[in-house]
Amino acid sequence: QVQLVESGGGSVLPGGSLNLSCEATGSLFSYYHMGWYRQVPGLRRELVAAISSDSRRHYADSAKGRFTISRDNAKNTFYLLMNNLEPEDTAVYFCNGGGFLNGDKYAPSVYWGQGTQVIVSS
Repeated sequence: QVQLVESGGGSVLPGGSLNLSCEATGSLFSYYHMGWYRQVPGLRRELVAAISSDSRRHYADSAKGRFTISRDNAKNTFYLLMNNLEPEDTAVYFCNGGGFLNGDKYAPSVYWGQGTQVIVSS
């Protein structure tokens, strides 16, 4: 079983940055593919970025050029650095661990963090 805890959300002005973190329990973290999702009330949860166990990165079109996903296996933690944030990025962000990665398609596992709120507003 994997437990995930997100942190790093908050409120920022348009153009600002946030760095989300997701810490995982368990000794097998380095073997897991991981993904960041976001959800706006009333809409489906959507994949923002994914990173494979060997650090191959995949991004949604909305995230390309602005967001960077990374991982630190020594800390059992992975990150989502978000730059040049836009009001459309406002959402609850969730991390997911241990999903399946087929090419650039990430399929989530049942293991989710509790979510962290990101608000981008002037």
